[in-house]
Amino acid sequence: MKKYNVQNYIRYKQDLSQAIKRIGKKEWNDYTRDELITIFMPLVENIGRKFATSQQASGVMSINDIIQEGNAGLTAAVDRIIWDTILTSEDQEKTLKSFLSKRIKGAIRRGIDINRGDMRLPEHKINEIRKNFGEDKKMVQLFFNAVFSSIDEQPRDENNFANQIPDNSKPNNTALLNAYVLSLLRLHLNKKEIDVLRMSYGLDCNKRSASEIAKRLGINGSSSYVRVSQLKKQAIDKLIDNVDHSQVIDFL
Repeated sequence: MKKYNVQNYIRYKQDLSQAIKRIGKKEWNDYTRDELITIFMPLVENIGRKFATSQQASGVMSINDIIQEGNAGLTAAVDRIIWDTILTSEDQEKTLKSFLSKRIKGAIRRGIDINRGDMRLPEHKINEIRKNFGEDKKMVQLFFNAVFSSIDEQPRDENNFANQIPDNSKPNNTALLNAYVLSLLRLHLNKKEIDVLRMSYGLDCNKRSASEIAKRLGINGSSSYVRVSQLKKQAIDKLIDNVDHSQVIDFL
């Protein structure tokens, strides 16, 4: 039976908080190796919390074990940072977090795979199985692309021969579909992302232009409409990454 050692966890959190305060804020390339590892330890826990700790999911590993595996992955990743790439990036923090996150997740997955049970599959086979699950993601992608592209659909050209072929498929109830899409938005997106999609596609209001949306959201500047487009793409990508295929398959 797995044991969650709460006292050790609380002590770890207190020590980590004090260590981060002592380090303070610096430029990314001014941190020492150990300081960099320390300030990114909270990122390890954030990632680790996304992994299930049920007996079937992670074997005998508790959240403390998962954090430990993630910290080992973080340490190895810090030693492999290519600083030229980080320092030339427009968003250094985002690039650095992305680089480290990928390796932290990999270390946690390997730890879970090793401790899951007596029967072990080679890592390349496990990765192959995971890639197979991408088929489910394609279904989710197809759903959201179909929903949002159909809302943005241009008027039909009746002179086009293809448009003269009758569509005998039963259409979805638009109001019901919009309500369901809104429920998925509220489940997986933040308020700004929800508002951008709501107003862009008129899910529960009149459709608005990018400049109108920017004004309502308080996004200022000459390129505010570009930011709205970025938020829209970011929101749709987040939905595709987080919505399970079972939640949309009935609409396909």
